[in-house]
Amino acid sequence: MKKTKQIHISKPFDLLSDELVFIILDLISQNPSDLKSFSLTCKWFYQAESKHRRSLKPLRAEYLPRILSRYRNTSDLDLTFCPRVTDYALSVVGCISGPTLQSVDLSRSGSFSAAGLMRLALKCVNLVEIDLSNATEMRDAAAAVIAEARSLERIKLGRCKMLTDMGIGCIAVGCRKLTMVSLKWCVGVGDLGVGLLAVKCKEIRSLDLSYLPITGKCLHDVLKLSHLEELLLEGCFGVDDDSLKSLRHDCKSLKKLDASSCQNLTQRGLTSLLSGARCLQRLDLAHCSSVISLDFASSLKKVSASLQSIRLDGCSVTSDGLKAIGNMCNSLKEVSLSKCVSVTDEGLSSLVMKLKDLRKLDITCCRKLSGVSITQIASSCPLLVSLKMESCSLVSREAFWLIGQKCRLLEELDLTDNEIDDEGLKSISSCHSLSSLKLGICLNITDKGLSYIGMGCSNLSELDLYRSVGITDIGISSIAQGCARLETINISYCKDITDKSLVSLSKCSWLQTFESRGCPNITSQGLAAIAVRCKRLAKLDLKKCPYINDSGLLTLAHFSQSLKQINLSDTAVTDVGLVSLANIGCIQNISVVNSSGLSPSGVAAALLGCGGLRKAKLHASLRSLLPPSLIHHLEARGCAFLWKDNTLQAELDPKYWKLQLEDNVP
Repeated sequence: MKKTKQIHISKPFDLLSDELVFIILDLISQNPSDLKSFSLTCKWFYQAESKHRRSLKPLRAEYLPRILSRYRNTSDLDLTFCPRVTDYALSVVGCISGPTLQSVDLSRSGSFSAAGLMRLALKCVNLVEIDLSNATEMRDAAAAVIAEARSLERIKLGRCKMLTDMGIGCIAVGCRKLTMVSLKWCVGVGDLGVGLLAVKCKEIRSLDLSYLPITGKCLHDVLKLSHLEELLLEGCFGVDDDSLKSLRHDCKSLKKLDASSCQNLTQRGLTSLLSGARCLQRLDLAHCSSVISLDFASSLKKVSASLQSIRLDGCSVTSDGLKAIGNMCNSLKEVSLSKCVSVTDEGLSSLVMKLKDLRKLDITCCRKLSGVSITQIASSCPLLVSLKMESCSLVSREAFWLIGQKCRLLEELDLTDNEIDDEGLKSISSCHSLSSLKLGICLNITDKGLSYIGMGCSNLSELDLYRSVGITDIGISSIAQGCARLETINISYCKDITDKSLVSLSKCSWLQTFESRGCPNITSQGLAAIAVRCKRLAKLDLKKCPYINDSGLLTLAHFSQSLKQINLSDTAVTDVGLVSLANIGCIQNISVVNSSGLSPSGVAAALLGCGGLRKAKLHASLRSLLPPSLIHHLEARGCAFLWKDNTLQAELDPKYWKLQLEDNVP
């Protein structure tokens, strides 16, 4: 009998092709720690991960030479974590990643000038997208430099307030391939600049002109763009009925129009604006000055067949107007009536009964609505995936039972400040696709109700229990046990919560945001449990948790390397704990107000140690105690200071607080 020949493989990884390794990397790319572990396995995996990665988001601009030298195939570079990006840094980007770079985000960065942008534009010949939002000091000379990026297709210039028509004209002449342009809050740009864009850049599909001092004059050219799909005119006070009087267009490509907060636009102007937009799908008229009446609704006639989404937040709406919208636009899938205080049961019922395909409904702060409306919604809209009804306080407890029974496809439900009780939660637990549930200031729910949610809503990723004072550790344990993929939870001012809840939640390894403000029984022991097991933790609010001290922060500094934001006001933290946060490389936002254990030298050391800090909220008394040179240095590094002088205030009982709020509502 022949012996089977055994093959000994000294390097088993050699059997894997690059393609197979890249597939593995695609599967773990969402978790930075997994990628890091993979690349440290061996030299070959290190090299494979370097070749595979296309997107980078460095924490410090000074690391760019080393990072880009390793990741030579970088196509998307996000520098939003780098508040200070110098001309030299942009030169490094251009020299190392020039041939491959396609997208760069500088929306939260400063310290660069036209010279740096010139190097970027000339070296990165394949650059198709750049975000320069918030570059408030950028002038026309820098815009002229950007025009050298001939391949550019998408550009964002939001809040570049020093730009004028001349700078935009340079971009329009040089960047003929533009398909997306955002000029929101570029208050120096008027009709001339926008008109030049429309004439020179014929491929534009998305144009954001929000809060520009333009009139209807430039819209004559804009609406001639044959590929235009999205036009945003929010807060354009110069766009009024008179300037649109002679407007005639046939913009069949337009799918989204935002005319919110256009205070001088009435039914007459809107009719002209919509006259040729026969394929419009999304319309935003929030906070407009006109009453949404029967006459106003008639202006929607020409877009009624295609319209799928309408937003009327903050508008004065009549029942006849809603009824007319329902009759004409029965293909609507999304309706937002947030803070429309005049909406009644009659008006809303007449609307939703016609919208059998409605998927999203927002009736936040529509305080006149009762259970009649909820009954009609549940009966008429079984396909709802999102329902927001915060502060609909007249809705009875029984009405919530219908939501769970009839709207089983719900993924998002906001019931903040409502009368729902445990029986209502039992019904809602039948919505097995529910991913976001907000139950803040719901004073009638208890642990029993949460146990139903834990058993029925395993896909829950966001839970808000702010000031829902009937919740204890038992309820949180039910959530932690049944909702393993929980990412965000708010238990602020749930005063019966203890460390047991935090230990339970530590099993939710996907947890990213944890808010426990005003929970007096939480200690550093519970915080340590969260820190050790929740590696993705990015946002932490521990304000008014008096038993959180240095031991908890030391554990946090060691294990929570993804933490970006933390609030430690009114805790027992001292200099030792605060300084330890410097070990967290990506910390960006720190709040420490009314923490008596801190000294000026300790705060200074912590601020200096956190190299990527973008925002620091401190007590006003420290302003005179910290060296001015230190403050100037940190500001130059990109850190903004917020000085607070608030004194300790006694917490109101939630029930009393709610009654006071209702008394003040007319």
